[in-house]
Amino acid sequence: MWIYEKRLQYPVRVDTTNPTLAAMIIEQFGGADGELSAGIRYLTQRWTMPTGKAKALLTDIGTEELAHWEMIGTLVYKLVKDATVDQIKGTPFEAHYVNHGKSPFPHNAAGAPFIAAYFNSKDDPVADLHEDMAAEQKARATYEWLINISDDPGVTDTLRFLREREIVHFQRFGEALMIVQDHMDSKKYY
Repeated sequence: MWIYEKRLQYPVRVDTTNPTLAAMIIEQFGGADGELSAGIRYLTQRWTMPTGKAKALLTDIGTEELAHWEMIGTLVYKLVKDATVDQIKGTPFEAHYVNHGKSPFPHNAAGAPFIAAYFNSKDDPVADLHEDMAAEQKARATYEWLINISDDPGVTDTLRFLREREIVHFQRFGEALMIVQDHMDSKKYY
């Protein structure tokens, strides 16, 4: 189904060692509104979409979200790979380090591990696409907040790219919603 190209979708450049920033960015690695949640959400919902176009869109975007998950993991790792233990001590990344070393692990910025309850699949295309649109807006907002706290130009560049992809996905889901509603009996939604 997929062809894996051995390169990131967008180049990830990190100019500094910054465990604190890594601990915040990990939100998009394993948080409720992060890339893993989005990828699994869309690839799960695709089966119950009533049109081939909607199924294809969810497959395409779900796959892209997994590519974004790879980018976030790369950001987190590059921010900490050269950090000394002394640079990690006393930062929000310290608790992560104690459990996982410098390896990215799916949890949110507060340390709560990823859970499947972060996303849903209702077998209702209208409900699912509305959830997807909301998820993209929440991820966009998270990227805004991360951009606000980033002091690394390379990291900020990658975060801006990811934020823009959230906007595009929101737009595509809105288009899919119109197609799905045209396909469905209007008594099934309002």
